[in-house]
Parts: sequence; structure tokens; C-alpha cells
Amino acid sequence: MLKADLKLEEGVSMASGWGITGNKGRCYDFWMDFSECMSRCREPKDCSLLREDYLECLHHSKEFQRRNRIYKEEQRQIRAAAHKATGGDGDGVPHH
Repeated sequence: MLKADLKLEEGVSMASGWGITGNKGRCYDFWMDFSECMSRCREPKDCSLLREDYLECLHHSKEFQRRNRIYKEEQRQIRAAAHKATGGDGDGVPHH
């Protein structure tokens, strides 16, 4: 992670911290941990894991990537099973 990426977060504040139902927002605790770290750290990179947790809470990027990998593997296995059921050996390589 670049230091410049972390610097962007320093001047950014979270909205009110309140969720849509009037309770504390779902990512508020992650934000508070990250914000507290940034206020006391020597180097912004010291807070990179907390920043990562906060951004994951907001955007679910890692979760979506993992779900996509799982889906692709399931589809690969389904294709392999279908190929094997139709007489292929499942590896996609013709053997003569």
C-alpha cells in the first residue's frame, strides 16, 4: 500500500456514524479503530491493517472476490463432471 493512499484517509471523516435505522453504523467500530490509530501513529502505514478492515466493511471487496473464486471453481467442477459423464476423462485433453 502506498503512503499516499493512507494519507488520503487522514483528512476524511466518517459521516455522522449513525446507520440508516438510527443506530450506530455497521462500520463505525472499524472506523473508530482506524481513526484512533491514525491519530496516534508515527507512520500511516502502521494503520494499514485497520484501514483494510474498515474498507472491507464498507465495500466487501475481499468477500466478493472469494465468492467469485468459489463460484468459478464450482462451475469448473460441474463442467468436468458433465464432460466425464459424456465419456470424456475430465481433463479436456484428447487421448488417442
